[in-house]
Amino acid sequence: MVFERELEDAYERILAKHSQIGARGGHPAAQLGTLGTGNHFIEVCQAFEDGAIWFMLHSGSRGAGNRIGTYFIERAKEEALRLDRSVKVDLSLAWLDVGTPLFGDYVEALNWAGLYAARSRDLMMEAVTRTVRDVVGHPIHSELTTIRINHNYASLEHHLGQDLWITRKGAVSAKLGEMGIIPGSMGAKSFIVRGKGNPESYTSCSHGAGRRMSRGAAKRLFTVEDHIKATEGVECRKDAGVLDETVGAYKDLDAVMAAQADLVEVVATLKALVSVKG
Repeated sequence: MVFERELEDAYERILAKHSQIGARGGHPAAQLGTLGTGNHFIEVCQAFEDGAIWFMLHSGSRGAGNRIGTYFIERAKEEALRLDRSVKVDLSLAWLDVGTPLFGDYVEALNWAGLYAARSRDLMMEAVTRTVRDVVGHPIHSELTTIRINHNYASLEHHLGQDLWITRKGAVSAKLGEMGIIPGSMGAKSFIVRGKGNPESYTSCSHGAGRRMSRGAAKRLFTVEDHIKATEGVECRKDAGVLDETVGAYKDLDAVMAAQADLVEVVATLKALVSVKG
């Protein structure tokens, strides 16, 4: 496809300047349209309010985005040492200066990863809707509501009277009237929301409940029986391989939603019927 060709060409331009990004892992073209592991999922959900069916998909830029981030973090650390910056005592605080070639290259790669992730999600959603159409034997209603939203990214935005680079890690944009998705864990509720544009949060809200324990701790604490009980009524994996993603490994999403009532309003409350993990 033309867009995939453009994505690959853009990636090759990035590698021409920073070949180390591609030194580890396979070419991202091989991962395009694939779900990934961890907390990535595809779900079929039903809204409590009106019974509407929602297809919900969470996936990112796969390994390519991680490699890009890791590479430029190391370059920032090198810059801190080269310029004898005060943060050299804690290089995790290193940065790249706006306006420098290296910062520009980072933004280029960051934006590429966002486009890659968005295209990958579109391909998977097309496959989901096509499969459902084939199973039910007739077309899905043409007037579909589609919400596309990025997470774990940075963008240049205007807030509080100035242009700022906003980094949303574990967060998503919640501009006034903007639709968003706040997913729960396997078997838990999820929410379709509308942003309130709160300036105190730089018009952001949470991306989800957030973990309340590490993956290792969850695997030690919960049993398969616990997971089966927590996901009762949900068609999903019910084996030891997903115990780190069980409901109890995450914070109470209702409490999280109550804490950000000034950031978003709930449009629909979703219950998972089918949850597919990578």
